[in-house]
Amino acid sequence: MGIIIALVVISFWAFHLFYSLKYIEVDFINPLSYLHILLQGYLYTGLFITAHDAMHGTISKNKIINKGFGWIATLLFAGLSYNKLIKNHFKHHKNPGEESDPDFYTKSQNFFIWWGIFLWRYITIAQILIMAVVFNILKIWFNELNIILFWVTPAFLGTFQLFFFGTYLPDKYPHTEQKSRMGDDILLLFWISSRTS
Repeated sequence: MGIIIALVVISFWAFHLFYSLKYIEVDFINPLSYLHILLQGYLYTGLFITAHDAMHGTISKNKIINKGFGWIATLLFAGLSYNKLIKNHFKHHKNPGEESDPDFYTKSQNFFIWWGIFLWRYITIAQILIMAVVFNILKIWFNELNIILFWVTPAFLGTFQLFFFGTYLPDKYPHTEQKSRMGDDILLLFWISSRTS
């Protein structure tokens, strides 16, 4: 079942992205333009949760299949390194809310400062190069404004949503052990509820 769900999430993400890039005429007055941006952001969240499921080995009992789905989902999300994510994710589980937790920022609880540091810790030169190359390839076939609105913007919205619900809310001070475990639970419940509604 995990494989089917992962395939559905990746397929919906790809189909809606292609549809938005090819067929949506951007109209800032039309609420449907914003609906497509929000939907694509939600599907980006699904991509990352698929990668998270792969990290925990819940897509398949086969480690190679999990790694394959994790690698694909993180690459599609924003050219992220699955190997770096999995390493940091388990550091986060080992030392939640401590200085050595790559998802936690001990110097400030300000949402935007913490989010900025969070992004900075995960961005790599390779990722920037991958995204720049893909952006320029997409410009061959699609309108640049559509690429910015339906490919770039939703990735940031997905990251914002993941950070807010999966890191900031469960890990901000006051910090307790029970609260630190909430991040994965919140993301899981959020995603499950959306799949069943």
